[in-house]
Amino acid sequence: MMNIAHLEVDLHHGGRWTSLRGPRGREWLSTRPDALAARNACQPGDPFIDAGGLEECIPTIAGAYDHGDVWARTWRGNASTATVQGDRFDLERRITINGSQVVASYRLAAEPGFRFVWAGHASVDFSESARLVAPEGTRVRIWPEHWRRWPRLDQREGPWPAPEDTPIDGLQTDGSALFFMLIDQPELVVSDGGHLRFRLDAPGQPIAIAVWRNLGGWPEDAPYRGIAIEPAIGWHFDRDLAGPGETGIVGPTGTVEWQLTIEAAG
Repeated sequence: MMNIAHLEVDLHHGGRWTSLRGPRGREWLSTRPDALAARNACQPGDPFIDAGGLEECIPTIAGAYDHGDVWARTWRGNASTATVQGDRFDLERRITINGSQVVASYRLAAEPGFRFVWAGHASVDFSESARLVAPEGTRVRIWPEHWRRWPRLDQREGPWPAPEDTPIDGLQTDGSALFFMLIDQPELVVSDGGHLRFRLDAPGQPIAIAVWRNLGGWPEDAPYRGIAIEPAIGWHFDRDLAGPGETGIVGPTGTVEWQLTIEAAG
């Protein structure tokens, strides 16, 4: 029996986290084996293919780069310290494990004024009885059916856990799909037997916890169940559509640093 969390990464294919197991051996990241070969054949600029795991999305989640510019690039280094060069920026990631916590520390280097959105796009394996836990009343920003309407988006807001009167904290497969962000919220817990806790610390930057809650509603021709928890810098999934103050921005020093902590209890 393990007494610490266990992490595996694939530097050759975007620095992707391929496995995250808790101290009792539970695998928390989902995988889609039928999509893996196509995903690993992708080149920078290709449409994103969801094969599970945790993908690094930067400098946007959608828009000019589909799920960002680095998920299909080769990273250099090792599982503990890795770097990647994107379009007009460099990103460094350092990972440490402390008991049940995996801590990823990031350093972005770019020209001062560079605007960006970053997300740690973690595709997770949760049961039908899992619950998303965040402070009641947290501001939630929703884009209903954003995959159909982008870039002419219908953007709405309301309080957690029922921003439009219907609770969205459950994960029962019901044929729906929804992307939303918990705005200015550093932490989200998923309770599912054990728990998975996400925390983002990014001083001076707008932060959110995004959720892609695909409960069998997307894609229309072959829907599947796929849930992604995405701690994010930025209050919009498209850097170019975000308003003033809604993206990360590189200051006069030319660098930005932040830290993602995932506690895997189970």
